[in-house]
Amino acid sequence: MTHRLLAEFIGTLFLLIGVVGSGIMGEALAGGNIAVALLANAIATGCVLYVGITILGPISGAHFNPAVTLAFHLRGQSGRREALAYVAVQIAGGILGVWLAHLMFDLDVLQVSQTARTGPAQWLAEVVATFGLVFVIFGGLRHAPQAVPTLVALYITGAYWFTASTSFANPAVTVARSFTDTFAGIAPAHAPFFILSQLVGAALAAAAAARLFRP
Repeated sequence: MTHRLLAEFIGTLFLLIGVVGSGIMGEALAGGNIAVALLANAIATGCVLYVGITILGPISGAHFNPAVTLAFHLRGQSGRREALAYVAVQIAGGILGVWLAHLMFDLDVLQVSQTARTGPAQWLAEVVATFGLVFVIFGGLRHAPQAVPTLVALYITGAYWFTASTSFANPAVTVARSFTDTFAGIAPAHAPFFILSQLVGAALAAAAAARLFRP
């Protein structure tokens, strides 16, 4: 269990370094072109996910995401205590990852985001983004287990572009991104509805996957 929790902590930490660090770098180099900055952000996030899932998946399952952990719990593949422990280390790792990104780019470590991300369209986008992520994971595990890192990386890279919210799809990422007033940030007041939407999407995907992707 200690090894699994450490894997989840490190994986989520590097996920947030990738998300926030690439957002800072992309915005700095894009010359005001938000599309270019978002493209850099999406590619870097997909790359980090591919590597993290590949090397840590055999240890912890490479959830790096409370919504994914919830989905596995709903399918009876983890106990309550294990799931809660996963969520705790994911959130802690995510916040530390944000702070490390700030340090690397010589920014104030402690920040609070001012970026508004709210409204029914964005909440629906988070339901769709998280449903798709969990659905891809369970479908991949059923039909192509070795391809799961690639499937997740490609899905998230694409979902950055086809969802109005840029596909947070992860409560730990949402919490952590409220602590950065950079390109990737989300105002803390807007985080709760994002998280609720993500949990709804994960629960719906777990239910759909239970019918379609039977062992």
